[in-house]
Amino acid sequence: MAQSVGKILIVDDEENARIGLSRLLSQEGYDVESVGDGREALDYIRDHQVSLVISDIHMPGMNGLVFLRELHRHHPGINVIMITAYGGVESYLEAMNLGAFEYINKPVKLNELKSVMSKLFRPGTTATA
Repeated sequence: MAQSVGKILIVDDEENARIGLSRLLSQEGYDVESVGDGREALDYIRDHQVSLVISDIHMPGMNGLVFLRELHRHHPGINVIMITAYGGVESYLEAMNLGAFEYINKPVKLNELKSVMSKLFRPGTTATA
């Protein structure tokens, strides 16, 4: 499955979270890049093909929800999984209304993430909003 997914971009201002998640997904066979904020992510996506973005919500500057809105404005076909250590109904609803495929609380559990990704990349599934 990992080869058919394409590039995954992780967006998180916490370096340890970014490195840890990148390492886990790379060990699973995924092609992973990571950046530290929403602006960097938009710049990266402008120049590179990305199949999936995994983005933190709480980041300085451009938070994950603003990033999600901007991403879908310019690249509506890219799937997004939002992650946060500060989960709440309000941010969940906003993320889903903005077109996130899923919302996962930190710390991210690899089995939970893999389950969401298997739904996202199931043959014949259209996951974009």
